[in-house]
Amino acid sequence: MKRHDETELPKLAQGWSWATLPMLGEFGRGKSKHRPRNDERLYTDGKYPFFQTGRVRNSDGSIREYDKLYSDFGLAQSKLWPAGTVCITIAANIAESGILKFDGCFPDSIVGLVPHPEISGLFVEAFIRTAKEDLDRYAPATAQKNINLEILSSVSVPIPPANEQQRIVEKIETLFARLDKGEEAVREVQKLLKRYRQSILKSAVTGELTADWRAERKGELESGADLLARILKTREENWQGRGKYKAPSELNTDDLPGLPEEWTWASVDTVGAVSTGTTPPKSQESRFYGGNIPFLKPTDLDQGFSVSDCREYLTDEGLKKSRVVKAGDVMVTSIGATTGKTGVCRVPVAGFNQQINTISPFKGVISGDLLYWIVVEEGFQQRLWADAAATTLPIINKSKFSRLMVPCPSVEEQEEILTRVEEKMSLAKTLSKACETELKRSAALRQSILKDAFSGNLVPQDPDDEPASALLERIKAARATEPKKTSRKKCA
Repeated sequence: MKRHDETELPKLAQGWSWATLPMLGEFGRGKSKHRPRNDERLYTDGKYPFFQTGRVRNSDGSIREYDKLYSDFGLAQSKLWPAGTVCITIAANIAESGILKFDGCFPDSIVGLVPHPEISGLFVEAFIRTAKEDLDRYAPATAQKNINLEILSSVSVPIPPANEQQRIVEKIETLFARLDKGEEAVREVQKLLKRYRQSILKSAVTGELTADWRAERKGELESGADLLARILKTREENWQGRGKYKAPSELNTDDLPGLPEEWTWASVDTVGAVSTGTTPPKSQESRFYGGNIPFLKPTDLDQGFSVSDCREYLTDEGLKKSRVVKAGDVMVTSIGATTGKTGVCRVPVAGFNQQINTISPFKGVISGDLLYWIVVEEGFQQRLWADAAATTLPIINKSKFSRLMVPCPSVEEQEEILTRVEEKMSLAKTLSKACETELKRSAALRQSILKDAFSGNLVPQDPDDEPASALLERIKAARATEPKKTSRKKCA
């Protein structure tokens, strides 16, 4: 895509012409500069839809939802654009576009084009989608990317004859409908895979997954009571708390699902040592930061099962001012919207911040890998969120986190569970990648269709069609005879 003021534009198909957006109809920015911003008169008895850029960004090419309703007072300080307006964002998310499906108002971060009756708004909107990356490059390198009306006004749009516009739009809609149907099927598979993963985990943490394994060893496994006694003994042997050893609170399993007789429920601090992270002072950044020791935050748990990469590093001195997490420890975010995000540390040693609680599993009690699957399973996540304090941000402190309950099988059965879970999760991962590949292929096909559409190769051309140059001249002449619009005074 080139700016219209450039002299060398690519040659177009027969009968096509280059045009700018203002040449195609009524073109301008939205309007919402009302003061004071919270004046209730703007919305009292509202009947005129008003929407922000997010409605354009999240549309599927059709803008069907709005944020508020302006009153007559609000409308007097804005502008009502008709259904069929092509809306284009020029701030933050540049060149997001959609067709307005109702008469509505929008702010000056959105540009509207009311196409001339002989110009297809659907055609223009489809072209804007292909031009998004080019328009983004025109944005100045500022904190918030934006382009102005002048830049958008100078963009060249390839215009075919009016009849060919309709044939192109109809072909795009037909082909996209087929792709929509295929993508819908793929997304349904993705939903099923998500449920499949959770069903695997549920069967793993309830003992259903290895019921046959236990049946083959009937009478050979220790009872749940013996297992719990051994776990408690291990906990006492590994006690590193202050002062004399403190036994865990008596277990209350009344509201928990039943477990196999060879399993037991145990609190988090019974199966491992729990600690909450800290952040070394930023006031001494040069001393504590910039080394080669990872400093982990909730954003670093985006890696999922295995956490090895991070965005910030500590010096040796910085690590002394932090809490330490080691390979095999399980990290769980315990504050904010990401509460419950989990990962297993895969580096020898790292620091971690105060938004994370870690569990260092006791040897011979539970493996970090199995503990990870237990924590990400829906049942544990629900208990975690139920215990999070209802403050401005959800938060579960170390004390409450330590008392959360986890199901514990024998070490031998844990190994069998992990083997089976990993096999099934590997299959789900393969299918998930196949879905992602299919969606990327579909997206590439859409771009290929649009590329053909705007190069004149998507539909047959008709030599009897009136050329676009004649159409554009007729639009220009008609607009020259239109009476100039008088400006409307703002309400006081």
